[in-house]
Amino acid sequence: QVQLVESGGGLVQAGGSLRLSCAASGRTFSAYAMGWFRQAPGKGREFVAAISSSGAITNYVDSAKGRFTISRDNAKNTVYLQMISLKPEDTAVYYCARSTRSIVITNPSVYNAWGQGTQVTVSS
Repeated sequence: QVQLVESGGGLVQAGGSLRLSCAASGRTFSAYAMGWFRQAPGKGREFVAAISSSGAITNYVDSAKGRFTISRDNAKNTVYLQMISLKPEDTAVYYCARSTRSIVITNPSVYNAWGQGTQVTVSS
């Protein structure tokens, strides 16, 4: 069973940057698309970004376009989320997840493995 471990969260001022990492166990990392989701207090889990198995295709929630970049290193079994120009509304617990497909899908029901989450707090 794959295990996903996120890191890189923290407290940052508005306008700042963070890079989240998600390390995956197992030998099949490169076969599946990966995604980042987030959940703010009192809200449901929201899709943030996803990347295809090869890394060639990405997709973002509108609020993240131009500010967030998802990438992956299949040799290191790791997916990243680079976040710049952070806003207080980006405050949430961020989760990485592994899809059951190789293509980019935004629906969380397609993802069958989840990390424990990392807190991102953006102060105004």
